[in-house]
Amino acid sequence: MLKIDEILKKNSLVANRYTKNNNVYFIDTRDSKYVVKENKYSTDIYNYLKTRNFNYYPKILNSYNDEYLITEYIKDIDLPKEQKILDMIDLVSLLHYKTTHYKEVTEDDYKEIYEDINNNIEYLYSYYMDLITIIEAKVYMSPSQYLLASNISKLFASLTYAKEELDEWYSEIKEIKKQRLVVLHNNLRLDHFIENDHPYLISWNKSKIGLPIFDIYKLYKKHGLEFDFSEILNRYESKFPLLPTEKRLLFILIVLPDKIEFDKSEYDNTLDVSRVINSLYKTEKLVLPENSKK
Repeated sequence: MLKIDEILKKNSLVANRYTKNNNVYFIDTRDSKYVVKENKYSTDIYNYLKTRNFNYYPKILNSYNDEYLITEYIKDIDLPKEQKILDMIDLVSLLHYKTTHYKEVTEDDYKEIYEDINNNIEYLYSYYMDLITIIEAKVYMSPSQYLLASNISKLFASLTYAKEELDEWYSEIKEIKKQRLVVLHNNLRLDHFIENDHPYLISWNKSKIGLPIFDIYKLYKKHGLEFDFSEILNRYESKFPLLPTEKRLLFILIVLPDKIEFDKSEYDNTLDVSRVINSLYKTEKLVLPENSKK
């Protein structure tokens, strides 16, 4: 707390009260309210956002070089989450549009992506093959084990689809010499989006430059089971259309099942299996219409 006091004093702020939530401090002064958190932000990203006239984040009041950052506090308006996620994806599409640039690449750049995903597919296939062999050898399965065994064909079908699509993607992409890049927020979730007089994205500490699909992929992994994601994706693409190779890579990533580890209570294990299986079925409904177009 002493370091925060020093930073407040340096910026001529007098705190009436401190409150803390996880690693974030909320500072009440006589005139206003501020947020203080450890500085893990990329100065380069913020400077780049400024040059692109993207200012939809809380204003930083002190130096980027300070150990802690002071930002303005913005009170969130209570909205239905279905509306909120659409408003958020509008802002994400604007972020990607304003920060789009192209980088010269070689086949080796794409090969690295291919090998990373391919290794993950092979690992998951081997992991689930070993796991189902152990489960099916049991005289009595637990509810979570039975649920997985009943749906294991769907899981392996997803891995097979991902492998086939990955090979097709690599054959298409390896001749393309320019890669489209954007600023990624890289930590998209509903509680990192605030609306007041303007929409704001907060928690930029993981932001970086990368392929636009990774923001969509992480949002899907976080909230895919809560919403009709085809509507969200269509909303995003109405303002920032994905290239065919980008969309194919996105679908490859989202069909990959999470790794299930039976290391919790039976109740929690069953919830984990149910979540993964439900995600596979919901992802199939998202991906199959796009495949039928091809």
